[in-house]
Formats: sequence, C-alpha cells, structure tokens
Amino acid sequence: MNPIARNTICLWYDKDAEDAARFYAATFPDSSVDAVLRAPGDYPSGKAGDVLTVQFTVLGIPCLGLNGGPEFRHSEAFSFQVATDTQEETDRYWNAIVGNGGEASACGWCRDRWGLSWQITPRVLMRAIADPDPATAKRAFAAMMTMGKIDIAAIEAARRG
Repeated sequence: MNPIARNTICLWYDKDAEDAARFYAATFPDSSVDAVLRAPGDYPSGKAGDVLTVQFTVLGIPCLGLNGGPEFRHSEAFSFQVATDTQEETDRYWNAIVGNGGEASACGWCRDRWGLSWQITPRVLMRAIADPDPATAKRAFAAMMTMGKIDIAAIEAARRG
C-alpha cells in the first residue's frame, strides 16, 4: 500500500469509489489508482470484504474515495478545475465525463456519473476574463455565460471584439 499523503482530498461515494477512481485514472494524465482497502469488518453501509476506501491520484492530486453509503452526495460546492490548452483537449475531457453517464452544465461545468463536478476550463478563457482591458474581459465573460462546453474559438473572437 502506498503511503497516504499529508493532505488528501476525501471524496464520499455510495458504493462505487473504485469505479470512479478507475475512470479518472483512465481519463486524465498523471492519474492512477494507488491502493484499494477492503473493510476488515461490517459497517453501517456495508460488510466485511467490501471496498471501503480507494487511494487514487487525479492530475497529480492525491485523493481518497470513501464508500460511505448513500447519506451524503457531491455538490457544486466542490469541483475539480481542469485547465486545458486546446479545443481537442477540452472536448476530450468534457466528452469523457458527459459521455460516461455524466451531465453537462453551464460555463464549462459538468458533472460525472457519480455526481462530482468538474470545470473543464481552457487557459484561453482564464486569460480572457482576466484581461486588463475591462471591455475585453466583459466580452469574453458574456460569451462564456452562453456556453456549456467552452468554445475556444468563440472566446478568442469575443476577446478580439
């Protein structure tokens, strides 16, 4: 078993932390399933031998998936923001999440089939809405507000005016 990082994001799942971790590892670079711990005894939402926790890494960030049962659900109060460099990369991540039972949302946000929120955010967008010219930033922001998946060409066109 790999050592546990000093600071780890713990994500609560019903019963499918291992499936989620394997999906993230297959979808994103610098991601892996590092260890699977089975429950040594029965617990409120499971029995001895069930997968209890999964240590995994998403884009270099250490995480622990906890199969805690149906009591708590993910919300948009927590999300992974994935910075992308191209439309192809943006499309690939967005389509992997949404196309695997997930759900599209607005402004680059989507939710995976386990309810975890993701922001698939091109760096072009981040630079555009931080542009020192307020009119340029406003145009890029207004364009973003009309989008689900971010369209880099449309953001660049809005930035140019």
